[in-house]
Parts: sequence; structure tokens; C-alpha cells
Amino acid sequence: MKCPYCGSEDTQVKDSRPAEDAAAIRRRRSCPACGSRFTTFERVQLRELTVLKTDGRRAPFDREKLARSIRVALRKRPIDEDRVERIVNGIQRRLEMEAEAEVTSRQIGEIVMETLKEVDQVAYVRFASVYRNFREAKDFRAFLGELDGK
Repeated sequence: MKCPYCGSEDTQVKDSRPAEDAAAIRRRRSCPACGSRFTTFERVQLRELTVLKTDGRRAPFDREKLARSIRVALRKRPIDEDRVERIVNGIQRRLEMEAEAEVTSRQIGEIVMETLKEVDQVAYVRFASVYRNFREAKDFRAFLGELDGK
């Protein structure tokens, strides 16, 4: 593993332990060249996913981008970081198992919305406001009306 501080490729693992309900391994590493310490995570990846964007571009699936968007929706909500990781892991695993190697950004957004609706309705509405590009208060009212009707 390359040191993120000095670029040396000679780093050492100092400690390994299970993380995220044993879905990942957390490794503490150190760099003999510069003395820095850093943490890495190792996760199972069932397949490489490519995301087809709405504008037609293709990009590799970015787990961290997914996690960031979920954390933004859940900001200041009573959901701990472990639960966020389990949510992200569950969505990623579902995409890897159910989807083809190429998944649309729309499919990802719908899965996130479906998941957040079950976890926290405020986060669900926050995510929907960005995902569905709400522009005015009436967009919120219409969406909340759908939510009440279901």
C-alpha cells in the first residue's frame, strides 16, 4: 500500500481487525520512510460497477460518493456512523448482486430513496429534494402529499 503522505510503497501493517460488522477489515499502517500512520479498509467487491450518468457519460462506481450523499441527507439526524456504513454496504451489495455491470445513476438514486424512506423520513425528503431537483416550495408540498398518500 502506497503511503498517502510521501508516496513510499514500503508501508507496514501494524494492526488488523474486523470492521463494519465483519464486512470489512480495518488496517492500521505505518510508513517507515516518513513515520506517518494511516488507516485502510479492505472490503469484498463482487464485481466492478460502472455508472451510466444522465448525460450519457460513464464513470466507475464511487462508494465514497454514495456514502457522502447519504451522510448529507442524514446530517443532524439520530443515525450513528455504524448504521450509515451498514446502509452504504447494503446498497453497494444490492447493486453488485442485482444489477448488471453497468448501473444507471437513476437506479442508484431510487435504491437510496427506498432505503432512506425506511430509515428516516426527514433524510428521505432531503435526499429526494436534491435527487428530484426540487426548485420551489410547491415541489416539497407535492412530494409530501405523495408521502402522506402512501
